[in-house]
Amino acid sequence: MRLTTKGRFAVTAMVDLGMRHGTGPVTLAEISGRQRISLSYLEQLFGKLRRRQIVDSVRGPGGGYCLARDMAQLTVAEIILAVDEPIDATQCAGKENCKDDEKCLTHDLWANLNERIFDYLGSVTLRQLVENQRAKDAGIAPVHDMRKVARKPDTVTA
Repeated sequence: MRLTTKGRFAVTAMVDLGMRHGTGPVTLAEISGRQRISLSYLEQLFGKLRRRQIVDSVRGPGGGYCLARDMAQLTVAEIILAVDEPIDATQCAGKENCKDDEKCLTHDLWANLNERIFDYLGSVTLRQLVENQRAKDAGIAPVHDMRKVARKPDTVTA
């Protein structure tokens, strides 16, 4: 899977924002300082997140960003897709023209991996990530073990 810094940084910044939910708007400069992510990069990411109505911006003194949606209803997959990050392990971007304009021998393997990754990222909410981080900060065992994934039964396709 080719998940670049765009998706990783967007999720990290959203967890940071979620950790401060309910305390008023958070500036990108604050997130930048805490997470060591370039301010200009955060501005680009949050512009996309705002257009997808994942965050709201507050202008003026004391302004910044706050969550536009309930953390329990916002998934990691939505955050990644909002910043235009493709979740794709295939070489052909799903077009099935991997090898000489034909589907390669391992195309279905990578396409199935894409589906599992997307299902997993779609099952993890921002609330879970925030709760886990708060538990770690308090020295408590994680609330949700992200390594335990609800698995679909394996299917065999011909």
